[in-house]
Amino acid sequence: MDKDLASIQEVRDMLRKAQEVGQVLKDFDQTLIDQIVARMASKGLQASERLAKLAVDETGFGRYEDKVIKNQFATRELWEYIKSLKTCGVIRQDQEAQLYEIAVPMGTVAGIIPSTNPTSTAMYKAIIALKARNPIILSPHPGAVNCITEAARIMADAAVEAGAPQHSVQCMTIPSLDGTTELMRSELTAIILATGGTAMVRAAYSSGRPALGVGPGNVPAYIEQSADVPKAVADVVAGKSFDHGTVCASEQSLICCQVISSRVLDELRANRCYICDSREKGLLEKLMLDEKGNISSKIVGRAPEVLAEWAGFKVPRDTRVLVVMMQQVGREDPLSCEKLSPVLGFYTVGSWQEGCELSIKILNYGGVGHSMALHSQDEEIIMEFALKKPAMRVLVNTPATHGAIGYTTGLPPALTLGCGTWGGSSTSDNVGPLHLVNIKRLVRETRPLAATTEAPSEHWRYDEQYRYRPPQPQVEKSPTATPVETATPRTYGETRLNEDDVERIIREFQNQQ
Repeated sequence: MDKDLASIQEVRDMLRKAQEVGQVLKDFDQTLIDQIVARMASKGLQASERLAKLAVDETGFGRYEDKVIKNQFATRELWEYIKSLKTCGVIRQDQEAQLYEIAVPMGTVAGIIPSTNPTSTAMYKAIIALKARNPIILSPHPGAVNCITEAARIMADAAVEAGAPQHSVQCMTIPSLDGTTELMRSELTAIILATGGTAMVRAAYSSGRPALGVGPGNVPAYIEQSADVPKAVADVVAGKSFDHGTVCASEQSLICCQVISSRVLDELRANRCYICDSREKGLLEKLMLDEKGNISSKIVGRAPEVLAEWAGFKVPRDTRVLVVMMQQVGREDPLSCEKLSPVLGFYTVGSWQEGCELSIKILNYGGVGHSMALHSQDEEIIMEFALKKPAMRVLVNTPATHGAIGYTTGLPPALTLGCGTWGGSSTSDNVGPLHLVNIKRLVRETRPLAATTEAPSEHWRYDEQYRYRPPQPQVEKSPTATPVETATPRTYGETRLNEDDVERIIREFQNQQ
């Protein structure tokens, strides 16, 4: 059988199994579900180092140490956040409003897994799906099949050990575009969780099935002159260098006020960043951009010294980030886009207002709706940025990478970050278990209608826009008023019924009650 046909058949078989699993999971109570999810998180945490090595070895992307942290985040930190979350049965009640909210599972989740964050994203999606009592089928990126399959196996085995039915977590073993398309378009798929490239996320939203997707991030970081410069620069470098820039929330451009630019550059050097000259910047552009002017996949998540060597110049082996000086945003300065690598653009501005406008331009160049970082001690400026930036996460005095996913902030821990309608997403949230449940509402009457069997003495009339309105109060005629000829009753629509006809019909109906 051809690979594409085999992939489609595998997906169809998995969907049928998941449908059966869903009928079992929907009757599980909160205690059992939490027991299952706790075991999944524990087993994933135990395997975090081994899975990190598998991911680096298979894809060549990122840093082993950082992938370990991401795996721990997607298991331990995620579980700590969601362990007390109610996802089964009545999850909220309002006695005053006589309102009960009841969570029910959506059904089979299709989880699209990228190659940049393969094992952590696979475990995160499996955990939040099962927490919401949904089976999940993972579609792995072809470049990370082995490590994603292993992560899925660990989640599946742990779930079964704790009481879940077989096939609660499944992963495609014959990944193909045709198979993934079948998974996304099937009527047996309840919802798609799409994390990956722009084309894949668009395909999810155009599949005809409900979808939650994450758009690209072109995250600016602005260091305003009131900022704690050493901490601000350290945060930007920490975010940008983390896993060699493969997280979509990582900083892509650094903007600072001209008056502090020399201090910022000194701090960048102190944090082992290499400041490229114009020649080296040109070499990087040739390396990093394909013939269409887009970022080449071959440079994603590569170490700074590797990128420099491939481009044709040398940097110290302990370099954390390559910094390129920027003037414009767009095709004129092509490295102003999302780079998915440890390469950081550097801009200077004359005022915070200019920094504000430049941040907007960068966000609108491929990252609208995602995130931005701001380093400042001025609360008025902070609020101005929050109110006006087209970013769903404005991250203050923290690394953008870590802050956006909820590692260093109070945001929900997540590896799928909604960009809202600005970024083509159906949510602006950090996606979690409650995004994977349907919520029913049980309500009782709190404002009874006034009960009466008596016909009103005055019937309401239709106005010229067919709205039912009460008659205007009659004004007593003046004795000297000139008699007015009675107007012909207004008729309505093609029926030619007039006001008197309508009143007669209403009266007859009431007499029949």
